[in-house]
Amino acid sequence: MAYIISRKGNSIQDPPLVKFLLRDTRAALLWLPLRIWLGLQWFNSATHKIDNPAWVSTGEALKGFWERAVIIPESGRPAITFDGYRSFIQSMLDAEAYTWFGKLVAYGELLIGIALIAGAFIGVAAFFGAFMNWNFMMAGSASSNPMLLIVAVGLILAWKVGGYLGADFFLLRWLGTPWRAQNSAKDSRKADRTAEGLTAASGD
Repeated sequence: MAYIISRKGNSIQDPPLVKFLLRDTRAALLWLPLRIWLGLQWFNSATHKIDNPAWVSTGEALKGFWERAVIIPESGRPAITFDGYRSFIQSMLDAEAYTWFGKLVAYGELLIGIALIAGAFIGVAAFFGAFMNWNFMMAGSASSNPMLLIVAVGLILAWKVGGYLGADFFLLRWLGTPWRAQNSAKDSRKADRTAEGLTAASGD
């Protein structure tokens, strides 16, 4: 959305830089290296997990990560700050969900990486990547997750142009954007009202 109308009827425009980064196809050149870099991070992380039976076979690697995360030390701060999230992870451990969740993490990271590198549905791919980053951080693992999360949020906001130099150039055109048609109809009605007003004014 390029603008909103305030309660007083004033048009509040988006800053020019925001319009350029999120709506101008020329900004795709700026998003391209960030998108590929982010995709490679996920792809490389996934390949290490897929080659490791502790992730995709037994799930022991994920089990160990969860077990370390839920520990409450006698002194110092626990890895997980929020008790509700700790309870959630503990329930996953009790249910032995790591036996299948490890596969989900590994192959999910792979799909995110491929989608971002190819520029296919980058808004969706970046969203799931950001969701995984958030979960890793909630479980007490900072590492590179904050940086990955920032880039992912940027790509989510720039979904219209972030994949312009990629598969989205064809996919978004093929799927269409219903809101675009609605906006075009609104713009057309607005233009008709403006034309009618000018005609009435000239008639006076």
